Amino acid sequence: MPTRRRGAPGARALAQSPSRSALCPALRHEAPPHALPRQACACAWAAAALLAGLCAGPATAQSGTGAQRVVITGSALKTLEGETALPVQTLTREEIGKAGATTASEVLALVSANTKGLTDGVSISTGGYRDQTGLNAANLRGIGVSSTLVLLNGRRLANFASPGDDAGVDLHNIPAAALDRVEVLLDGASALYGTDAVGGVINFITRSDYQGLELNASVSRTREGGAGKRTASLAAGAGELGRDGFNVFGVLDLQRTDALSTSQRRFISDLRIPERLPHLLSSYTSPGNIRLSGSQRDLLQAEGFSTNGVDVIQNRTINLSAPDCQAPHSLYLPQGVGGVDGCTYDYMRDVELAPRSESLSLLTRGTLDLGGGTQLFAEALLARAKTYYVGTSNRVNADLDVSLIPRLAATGLGALAEDDEDRIITVRTRILEAGRRQSELTSTAQRWVLGLSGASGAWDYDAALTHSVNGVKDRDAHGYLLYTPLMDGYASGVLNPFGQMDAAGRAYLDSLQVDDVARRAKGTLDSVDAKASRQLGRLSGGPVQLALGAELRRERAWFKPSELLVSDEIQGDPSPGDGQATDQRRRVAAAFGELALPLAPAWLLQLAVRHDHYQQVGGTTNPKAGLRFQPAPEWLLRASAGTGFRAPSLSDLYRPARAGQTSVLPDPVYCADNDNDYSVCADNWDTAHFSNPRLKPERSRQFSLGLVMDPSRHWFVSLDWWAIHKRDLISEIGEDVILANPAKYAGLIHRYNEDEGLCDYDPDDSSICLIELHKANRGKEVVRGLDLVVQLRGARTAWGEWGAKLAGTQVLSAKRQTAPGDPYVSNLGRFVTDGVVQRWRHRLSVDWGHGAWAASLGNTYSAGYTDQNSAIDTDSGSVVAANRVKAYSLWDASASWQATPQLRLRLGVQNLRDTAPPYSNQAYHFINGYDPSYTDPRGRTTTLGLQLALR
Repeated sequence: MPTRRRGAPGARALAQSPSRSALCPALRHEAPPHALPRQACACAWAAAALLAGLCAGPATAQSGTGAQRVVITGSALKTLEGETALPVQTLTREEIGKAGATTASEVLALVSANTKGLTDGVSISTGGYRDQTGLNAANLRGIGVSSTLVLLNGRRLANFASPGDDAGVDLHNIPAAALDRVEVLLDGASALYGTDAVGGVINFITRSDYQGLELNASVSRTREGGAGKRTASLAAGAGELGRDGFNVFGVLDLQRTDALSTSQRRFISDLRIPERLPHLLSSYTSPGNIRLSGSQRDLLQAEGFSTNGVDVIQNRTINLSAPDCQAPHSLYLPQGVGGVDGCTYDYMRDVELAPRSESLSLLTRGTLDLGGGTQLFAEALLARAKTYYVGTSNRVNADLDVSLIPRLAATGLGALAEDDEDRIITVRTRILEAGRRQSELTSTAQRWVLGLSGASGAWDYDAALTHSVNGVKDRDAHGYLLYTPLMDGYASGVLNPFGQMDAAGRAYLDSLQVDDVARRAKGTLDSVDAKASRQLGRLSGGPVQLALGAELRRERAWFKPSELLVSDEIQGDPSPGDGQATDQRRRVAAAFGELALPLAPAWLLQLAVRHDHYQQVGGTTNPKAGLRFQPAPEWLLRASAGTGFRAPSLSDLYRPARAGQTSVLPDPVYCADNDNDYSVCADNWDTAHFSNPRLKPERSRQFSLGLVMDPSRHWFVSLDWWAIHKRDLISEIGEDVILANPAKYAGLIHRYNEDEGLCDYDPDDSSICLIELHKANRGKEVVRGLDLVVQLRGARTAWGEWGAKLAGTQVLSAKRQTAPGDPYVSNLGRFVTDGVVQRWRHRLSVDWGHGAWAASLGNTYSAGYTDQNSAIDTDSGSVVAANRVKAYSLWDASASWQATPQLRLRLGVQNLRDTAPPYSNQAYHFINGYDPSYTDPRGRTTTLGLQLALR
């Protein structure tokens, strides 16, 4: 893609599109005073005052460099940046560097419209049901990873290969060091790009036509230790297209990040998780908790059995060491899941908050001028990212004969007949001697592009062949054990669940360690695409432009589990349903057209339409119209309306059935039979998840209306209203919705007292044995909001040159209908099911430069919200105390010195105030005490970097 040049003769800096969009009602008198949190408005007022003061300095002359028409994300027509009817934000290489972002995931954290994305913190999970561990993905507007299209140099990449609910590009595979800029289209674009472009499009654009040699290196350290990072990149390029007729460019990027353990962060203790969230911890302890059956408990109570020598046991969970549990991991928490007679395991003391990782990527691009306006180009990307997840120590339900437990053998349980089932005692134990569970996730990418671009007659054209592959290997490396011999070890007494193992027990555990690549997956995308544009004539407002294009694409998804995983013999990584190999593929064909009609000097109408046909799914046609009105160089109005779609992924259509569990939820039917006692009728119910080969695409309608003002060479302001309406959502009915409406969804709930052949029939047991969760097209979703940018550019004063930008997003509505006929549920400013959409998010930056020196101060802000407030204590039957999550505000600063024309040094500090993640009682993520989806547990981080450039 050609390099853009800033500044256009006869027009102000409307050709200089802002980098990100923002909104703050404090800058607009007509906005309601309650629309933003107080801190955000105060920050916005401060920024506005600062910008106004800076702008009072002497003005600078505007560049007279001529503008070049180029292709901008969201259109196939060459145009001036800022001239389209669509809101496109740009993050430049310089902005990315000042913010200290070194990965694509960190870059997108600077975009206020990106919310509820997938991060390494969210990926942390142990105990099975690992679904797409390792995937880092973007989520524009918070409507789903699968509804955000990610491109590299304007073309698709293969999605993350592991089958799951999210179809998206792994950001680990984007070489951040090679980026020139990131263009973010905050509008639906299915009329041009096809599927997934519902929430918007993120186009990562790499450097091109680079000449010289450039070395970048940095070292980062955190104040409390852990999460250190080392990065190094080498860029090299030769040849100038205009002079030599060729250019070859390449970037090699290496990054390594250290793990961050809970023991390295004081804020974990400050969250007081055992005190606030004792029921979200674990009943698998060391020494182990004994989980009695009802009849075992009744017998021991009748004999006056006590664990503390004073009070007779009350519950079914007891611990023979209580109340002297082994701190700091096993605690005596009467309000915890262990109850008054047992112990509770604080697994937040035994887990990592961020994984160790290493990545290596190589991106090369070559361009050859064939003459006559034709260029041959080739692009290659090779990337590998390894992430080492460390979870809690393994846990197990060990069955022992009562004779192996002397204190219980001395009770009536020891006198029972040898074939009496009450002689078998179940112990919930944590296997500390086996070490913490360690998994190694390797995500690799290959992408090869070969194409032609140029001009032939009146036509400009661009065509390419693309081959893109993502591969995933998920390895159980340590702490996972062979199940059957493990059970035999406890049954025989070789393994001790009530204390430290002896030498024989430790040796036996070592012999059971698993080292196995449990899952392999590969996703492949092969495509040929072509587009051409030309002028068709003139209207009163200027030349009419036409673009036509077509694409043929073949997709393949392949998944293969190991034999050991299929056998369900890995303790700590169960495979109740995901052990089936799959190999699916399909073809996609598409054609599109775009037309720009300058109806009058001030009016531009843009029309686009695209038809896609998916093998086994069918076809869909999506139009779009955009209108731009610019009566004066200083301001314009823009609007757009269109439709979009998301085709079901191969995983949505054909993924094998898999098993799982709900969070702790009450069952109204079972509760009615047990006096609504949540300690009895709330539980983690077993689930079965099913794909659906009869799914049809999701449909959407998008609207936007914006005002752009460029009143002077220093100021830029844009305000855009947007709305997305989705229907036929590809989703499951949430288990919380099913259990809240047991009569309506009775066919999906299977109970032990129903003789259906699915469960062990017990006419006296009305509890749930299984809940079915089926993918289907169901329900609707509506999201609306406002974006605003206020930007100061190049204001020179006696103290140097200044620039500043306030960028954020105000969401006005975010609600979803989980099934046809059900009421809408809003997650705007409220954590619902799997996350929250904050009402207000922004990025504020202030830049200064003077001679060889430059500095930047930035702030990233997310508004507070109502917490999930739904977790249930299954021991006491109580619900967690209500909470409101505080706003989250991080400040960063950087300074650089151009020591010589070749050498530049940079010092950066992220999280200047060492702000900790705010407390949250959410029970959706494995990490407890805070929400890992948008917070950063690293704390204050200092980075020292250098750049050595030779031209």
